[in-house]
Amino acid sequence: MSTNREINPNAVAVVGMAARLPGAATLQGFWQNLIEGVGAISTFRLDELEHCQAAGDPANAASYVRARSVIEGEDLFDAAFFGIYPKQAELMDPQHRIFLECAWEALESAGYDAESFPGLIGLYAGLSLNTYLLYNLASKPGFAPAFAAAYPGGSYDTLFGNDKDFLTTRVAHKLNLRGPCVTVQTACSTSLVAIVQAYYSLLTYQCDIALAGGVSITFPQRRDYLYQTDGMVSRDGTCRSFDAEASGTVFGSGAGIVVLKRLADAVADGDSIQAVILGAAINNDGAARAGYAAPGVEGQAEVIAMAHANAGVTAESISYVEAHGTGTPLGDPIEVAALTQAFRRTTGRKGFCALGSAKANVGHLDMAAGVTGL
Repeated sequence: MSTNREINPNAVAVVGMAARLPGAATLQGFWQNLIEGVGAISTFRLDELEHCQAAGDPANAASYVRARSVIEGEDLFDAAFFGIYPKQAELMDPQHRIFLECAWEALESAGYDAESFPGLIGLYAGLSLNTYLLYNLASKPGFAPAFAAAYPGGSYDTLFGNDKDFLTTRVAHKLNLRGPCVTVQTACSTSLVAIVQAYYSLLTYQCDIALAGGVSITFPQRRDYLYQTDGMVSRDGTCRSFDAEASGTVFGSGAGIVVLKRLADAVADGDSIQAVILGAAINNDGAARAGYAAPGVEGQAEVIAMAHANAGVTAESISYVEAHGTGTPLGDPIEVAALTQAFRRTTGRKGFCALGSAKANVGHLDMAAGVTGL
């Protein structure tokens, strides 16, 4: 890469990252857990549960599983650092608070200060359903009618701190990001779709640096769930991606952000390049899927092939696929079938590409699942 003419003009570099993940407050801790094979899904004693669903369903009590992946310090936030009043911080969804911290950390890891950076910095991200508003704030006496009476003309602190729409614009305001800052919501594909949007935003020069990711923290964190045969969740609190013994996934909390920059610019500026994105693609299964919450083989195979074509690579050049890998009896076989179909378009070789998923270590992090895998 001695000159910009040798660099793929569609390539985008990952120049910074930040995360809060189960069992790891930092990316370094996450990597160490992966290297050492440390699982981060927590199992709870009965007295550790913040909410016990089994207690209200004695007929099915034996089918409830006390497992979930949680993040620590969800109640901690340095409000003064970001110029936020304590009362405002108290009303903010912890998803907003932790994502703001991660955005600042991500820019720091990339070595950029938004105040002095001459170009445009954008942000694309999404978050999960706000259960903090439902479980914590709305449970306070008189909160719901007062909020309803004030909305939308009043109660701005509660509105701005809890509505999904304001996740990225708050970060833009606090960190002085002047590029496009867009909240993206596509269920558990949210953070990957946000990364694709950021990728194309860079290629079309809407910004010069783009942050992208997602956050999911639902309350109460320490709670049980009901296992049902052939359902989505695991019978024993373990997510066994692509394993014959797999019985489902385990949900949990986490947050992650990557900092992206056009590869040519990153090389020219001497950035620390941690990875390169050669291409990306998005589609939808439409009606051709096993069910509303399940993928379809044809649609998934098509988008994989589109990504390969966009990146200018053949399947034979790929040595590892970080997959969705929820460990469900329905989803995993469909994903393998789709990958096989897509790979067969450019190679007939077998047994050359590894397959895995971070969910086996940290569980399914919903809107933050994709960026965690990346």
